Parts: sequence; C-alpha cells; structure tokens
Amino acid sequence: MPFLLRVELPDVPGSLGRLASAIGEAGGDIEAIEIVEKRLDGTALDDVMLDTVPGIMPDTIVSACNALDGVRVVWISRYASGGLVLDLEAVEELTSAPAQALDRLVDLLPATFRVDWAARIHRSAGVLAATGAAPADLAFVEIERPCRLDPPEGSDDTDTLFAGAQVDGNEIVIVARRGGPDFLDSEIARLGHLAGLAASISRQ
Repeated sequence: MPFLLRVELPDVPGSLGRLASAIGEAGGDIEAIEIVEKRLDGTALDDVMLDTVPGIMPDTIVSACNALDGVRVVWISRYASGGLVLDLEAVEELTSAPAQALDRLVDLLPATFRVDWAARIHRSAGVLAATGAAPADLAFVEIERPCRLDPPEGSDDTDTLFAGAQVDGNEIVIVARRGGPDFLDSEIARLGHLAGLAASISRQ
C-alpha cells in the first residue's frame, strides 16, 4: 500500500542515504523523494512516497525513521494519487497548452502539493474549475497574497486545512488537505508562484 511520509532530517551529506536504508530495512520501498523545505537551522523537510511490503504496518517504518539521530517523522498518510508531480513538471504541463493553463493548474495542484482537492473561484461567477472532491458551493475569498485560509463559512470541518492564492483581482485558487500536515511557508509561496505563472501563461 502506498504511503506519503513527511520527515525532518539533518541537511547534511549522508542523511538521505541513512533514511532510505532505514526505510528499506523496515519493509518500505521508496518510489520518490522530494525536498519540501531547507531551513536555516540546518534541517530539511522531505516528502517520501513509498510502498510497503505486505504485512508491514506504517508504524514500523515511522519507528525506524525516528530511531535515526536527528530524524523526526512529521506526518504519514495513505497516498493513492500514483506519483509526485514536481513544480518543473507542472510548469511543462501549463506551457504545453497556454489557453487551458488555468484549468490545468487546478488539475495539477493535488499531486503537486499532496492535497485532497483544488478549485478556481471567480468573484461573481463562482467555481470555474475544480477537482472531483471539491465542494460545489465554494465562495470567493478576498486575499491579496498567498496564505493559509480559515475553513469556509458555516463549515464544521476542523480536520481540513486550507490555503489559497490570487490568480488575479477577480479569481483565486484554493487547495485543501485533510488531516495535515500543516501548510509550510515554502508551500504557500510555491502555490502563489504557480498561480501567478499559470495566469501569465494563459494571457500569452
């Protein structure tokens, strides 16, 4: 079964190799690794997509990782999207069909940011594009810069985290992640960058 592991580790040579060895010895098979954030304190956050040997529980892999010096598992969850989409791959997709760049952005955001759904919302026209799990009645939110968002008004969902970015003065994109992990500052910045890039490409 595929899992996505977010792990904090020392940003020094050999750390990733030790992590990979520990995961392998615990029964995990790594399929992809992406550096999410490098920090000034000498640590890094990496997302690791892995599959497990039948009968191996994710707790076993978490324990093996946490046993390494300076390593801490921040979050682990089942992951069924089939692969990680890096920002450069997303940019290639956006530039391949400029006229559809904004709708394609929405399609790419769940895999790029490991979120459950994404939507593009217009100030007056409402939801313009959305992935399958997005609510149909999302409202436009006034935001000037990429940021974390409060749950939609009237929602009692306290387990889902939201972030958004402006496409232009009348459109925004929103992403939602159930159960964590928290959106990092670097993820918020990347979301804003991709939204702005998609808007620019669409105007070509």
